[in-house]
Order: sequence, then structure tokens, then C-alpha cells
Amino acid sequence: MSDLITAELVALDRDLGAERSSVIRYLAEQVAAQGRSTEVDGLYADALAREEKTSTGVPGGIAIPHCRSKAVSTPTLAMARLAPPVDFGAKDGPADLVFFIAAPDGADQEHLKLLSKLARSLIRKDFTAALRAARTPADVVALVNGALGLGDAPTDGAGAHAAGSEGATSRAGADASEAAATLGTSRTGFDATGPALDRAHGTQTGTRRLVAVTACPTGIAHTYMAADSLVAAAEERGIDLQVETQGSSGATPLDPAVIAAADAVIFAVDVDVRDKQRFAGLPVISAPVKRGIDEPGEMIDEAIAAAQDPTARTVSGTAATEQPDGDGGRDGIGSTLKRALLTGVSYMIPFVAGGGLLIAIGFLLGGYLITETADTIVLENSLGNLPDGGLGTYLGAVAFKIGQLSLGFLVPALAGYIAYALADRPGIAPGFVAGSVAGFMGAGFLGGIVGGLLAGYIAMMIGRLAVPRWLRSLMPVVIIPLLASVVASGLMFLLLGGPIAALTAGLNDWLSGLTGTAAVGLGIILGLMMALDLGGPVNKVAYSFAVAGLGAGSIDNQAPWQIMAAVMAAGMVPPLAMALATLLDRRRFSLAERENGKAAWLLGAAFISEGAIPFAAADPLRVIPASLLGSAVTGAIVMGTGVTSQAPHGGIFVFFAIGNFAMFVVAILVGTVVSALAVLALKRFATSRKTTVVAEPVAA
Repeated sequence: MSDLITAELVALDRDLGAERSSVIRYLAEQVAAQGRSTEVDGLYADALAREEKTSTGVPGGIAIPHCRSKAVSTPTLAMARLAPPVDFGAKDGPADLVFFIAAPDGADQEHLKLLSKLARSLIRKDFTAALRAARTPADVVALVNGALGLGDAPTDGAGAHAAGSEGATSRAGADASEAAATLGTSRTGFDATGPALDRAHGTQTGTRRLVAVTACPTGIAHTYMAADSLVAAAEERGIDLQVETQGSSGATPLDPAVIAAADAVIFAVDVDVRDKQRFAGLPVISAPVKRGIDEPGEMIDEAIAAAQDPTARTVSGTAATEQPDGDGGRDGIGSTLKRALLTGVSYMIPFVAGGGLLIAIGFLLGGYLITETADTIVLENSLGNLPDGGLGTYLGAVAFKIGQLSLGFLVPALAGYIAYALADRPGIAPGFVAGSVAGFMGAGFLGGIVGGLLAGYIAMMIGRLAVPRWLRSLMPVVIIPLLASVVASGLMFLLLGGPIAALTAGLNDWLSGLTGTAAVGLGIILGLMMALDLGGPVNKVAYSFAVAGLGAGSIDNQAPWQIMAAVMAAGMVPPLAMALATLLDRRRFSLAERENGKAAWLLGAAFISEGAIPFAAADPLRVIPASLLGSAVTGAIVMGTGVTSQAPHGGIFVFFAIGNFAMFVVAILVGTVVSALAVLALKRFATSRKTTVVAEPVAA
């Protein structure tokens, strides 16, 4: 196995500048200089992009910038001991020990395990003390290899010096190896058959027992450091804790008996917990993975308090327990609704995209009259008994019918997965049923949203009921789906479905009658909505509105198709504009933004508005207004010139489903140029005196 770290990859007591980006750049250059990376810029951009997601500074003056990158050819560690320290976002101050973990995009499990083991070792005070006392790069290499179990820690020089203060010898490596082998379990584990907390009365009947899950996007460093920090904090409090680390080097699921006997669960995660339903019924504390490193004791205390609180939120499928929040507290109603709507739309899109494209193909092969004859052709004809129009007509009818049936899932899928976002799996069935009721009553996508929210909140409230432990297994599969379906769908039938259907019909009639200036105005509004939050709730409302009307479009009523074209074209503009801007004036953008600009060409062409998010996140006050301007122009041109789209997604790649394709392209080009010039003008003139132009990178 190749050495993960060598003396050439260690820099001691260096001044690498005051910014974390300069430190990461230097370490990336060292990796490339040793032939372990094919390029500096690509590795630097990937590491910086990971740093922008979550700061990598951890308590104790340590930072662990890391990434997986296609530019890395060999799994590598590079280390810098800084003088002076540099701020990497840790709460207790800047970092003087920086380990850069560079993993290939397809790193093997053995290397990933070693990298993860190093991350765990860095929370040990004796190990970090030895690193600070190391006198030569060779001493650092020996210490690291000892921690990884690849060799012995030094017995003289830095090793002896460090041992005098903190007892840091090869024992640090052995202890780290042992910690990794136990996968974050506590000192003794706990007896899954023993007594538990009586939550109904808030009293403790036995040893306090917790389980936890840790996970981060990369799955190399934070996942394991959070696990070990939580275990250490639990041991200090005399609490039994077992942790499941869901990292890149694999995960060993907790024993179901251990979960069943636990009093509460901690989710220290930045990504979804795998198989979350295993923890149904347990009180939960949820927070970003970095809080598990920074504040493990507080999370342990909160979990114990939740275990003794009959009203504490539980993993009954609520969205509030599924996603980490900043302080471990309850999500606000706004963020909960936003997450639910976005989840519903994201799960709905595959049904709609496939269905819409198949309908467009049906029109292409069978003509527009296929809407009237498709049922008859599909039922009465076959490949051996072709209709009058021949093979093309038959295949067109089949494609149209499959697409029509797929679009029939639009409202039920929207409602079902809104409910899923609120109540996890127990909410899916009630949501689908409520969405079907909305579709049956003609309430459209508005009815689907209302039905999904009803089903989700009702399922969530039922799931929060304190029930005996023996009844927990029946709650998510029988009791919650049954009761929530009856209540939510009953409310839709008896009270809400009719008024929502009337509102939907009136809205559709109004849109169908728009012409001239009114149509252009609608195009401007739709364009603004698509660019306002770039894939967020406002964007998704405009998109859902357009998609929901596709089925009502026809030769005599092309307004729904025009709306779809306006929404798609306007949504393509922001990423395309940012890509163009990075070409027109590279110096106005960081290296990471220039790299994102390359990908934004394809994302924009495929109608993925989220391609502009990295730019908006870095500079929202300039990027968002510029995007709004260009998208509004594009929406107005599309509506004003009668461009249509029978496809709900695909961008430039579904040209065959777009009417007046030439003007569709013109509208996008105009909006793209307008937005690109606007963002460059804002970056040049609407800036503070401290803003500087980004220098071009120097080749390594």
C-alpha cells in the first residue's frame, strides 16, 4: 500500500497567509508536486468547494480540509503546522494544525478507512500534543503512521518530548486503531434486554442508554470525529452510547435490539440518515455533524432530557427529526413547509418529465388528433394489426397513452411526497390517497398541496402519540396510514376539495384568456419567480403551476403550453448567464466559481436552474438581481411570441417538443446576455472599496 504521508508532504511552522484558501492552495500544490494529483487547480477547487459547504475547523486548534477529487491519483495526507494560526471556522479559535485529506473520486475502502482513522485520532489530546512537539517532518510521519497502525510512533526526538507532557507514544496509534475498530461504541456498550426509561412518567428505571448516527457529505473526517466526540462525552457522564457511523468506508448498522432498548437517538448528520425508520418512536436530537464535534456534551444532555420528556419530538417520521438544524431545536413552520413542498416537487418531477416527453413523442408520431383516438388504437390494434395511419400512428398512440397515465400520477405523487417529507413512510399512503381525491374532484395541484400537507401533519401528530413499546411496530404500517387517510381524505371530500376545485377552474380560465400585453406580463412574472430562488419554493411553485396545466393544453388552447415554455426558458437563463459571465471576465470570479461556470453550461442547457446556486450563494446581492432581469426578459419574449412546449423538462434537448423553436432559442440567448452583462456591471460598480479582483492562479 502506498504511503499516505511522506516527509515532503509536511510543512512545519510555516506562515501560509491569513486566509484558509491560501493554506488549502499550498497543500494542494504540495500534493501535486509529489505526483499524487494530476492538477493543482482541480484539487484546490474541489477542496475549497467542500470547505464552503461546512467549515472544517474543529476544537483544539485543528482543521481538516478534505475532499474527493478526480484530480487525485493517490490517497494522500498533507500536513502544515502554522505560525501564525489561521481561522478555519472552529468556535474556539484559529487552527495551527492543518491536515489536508485528498482522496481519489473512487478511493478503495482500505484507504478510506485509514483516512477516517486519522480523523478520529486528531481529537485525542495526546496525539495532537505530539504533533505540536514534533521537531522534523519525519517525526510527524512516524506519529501519523503509528496512529494509522502502519508503523511505530517515534521513540526519540519529538516522540520522547511529547511523551513527557501528555504520554504520547505508540499508544496513541493503538488507541486510535481500537477506537476505529469499535466503530464508535461506548466503553462497555449496553445490555439491550435491560430496563429502560419510563417516558410516560419521566422517570429513570435503569442505566441511561443512547444511540447515535453520524454522517457528513464526504464521509471521511467529520463523520468519525463526531462519533468519537459523542462517545467521549457519554463516557464522562456515565452514559452508555453506541454510534453508527455512515461514512465512505462503509457502515455497520446498529443491532435492532440495541435500538429497541435505547432511550433516545442523536442524529449528528449533514445528509439523510439511512433507514431512518429503524429509530421510529425514539426521542431525537438532530443537528449538523459539526455540532457533534463542537458540542458533544450538550447533545448528550439534550438527548437525556428528551428521553425523560413525554412531549419530546420522536422519530415518528416527522420532517423536523429528519433534517438537522442549527441549534438542535424545533424547525420553524416556514422551513418545514418549504422542505415539504420541495420534497413533493422533486419526487413528482420524474413522473411528469417522463410523461410529458412521451406525450410530446405521441404528438410527433401520431399527430395532434391522437388525443381523441389513442384509447381506441391502443385497445383495438397491435403490431400485427396496425391502424389506418400505420406503425407511426400506433406507436404514437402507445407513447401518448403511457405519458398520459404517467401524468396522472402528478397530483397524487406531489401530495404523497409532501406528506412523506412531514411524516416519513407512514405519510406516503395518506398523501397519495388525499392527492387522488384532489385529482378526482378537479382541485389540481393546489388541491394536491393542501391534501399532502393535511395528510402529512395528521400522520405526524398521530405518530407523536405516546404509545406502549409493543404497539410501536404497528404504528407506521397500520395505524398511522389508516387514520391519516381517513381524516385527510375525508376533509378533502367534505370541506376543502370543492372550493379548491372552483379556484383552480377560475385560474385556468383566466390564464387561457390572456393575450397580448397580459400574456407578456405573465411571462415577466413567471420569469421572476423562476430566478428568485433558483430551485427553491418560489421557483418550484411556478414550475408546478406550469406542469399542472400541461394536460389541459390542446391545439385550440395553447396557453398552458406557452406557460410551460416560458417557465423552462426563464429557468435556463441564470446558470447559462453565470457561465457566460465567467468567460467574459474571469477576474471577477473565484477559481471555484470559474470551475462551476464550466458545469453551468450543461446544467443551464438541460433546464437545471440550481446550476446558478453556487454563484448566488457567494454573491446573492449581485447574482440574484441580474438573474431576475434576464429571466424576466426571456419570459416576456416567450409569451409574447407564442412559443410553446409540450415537454415539462429537458431544456434544449427536447427541441422536438417545442413550438417555434427558433424564437425559444432567441429568447434564451437574449436573457442570458442581459443577465451576464448585468452581473458583471454590478460586480464592477456595485462593490465596496475593499473588494478586489481575483488574481489568475499561478501554475504549479
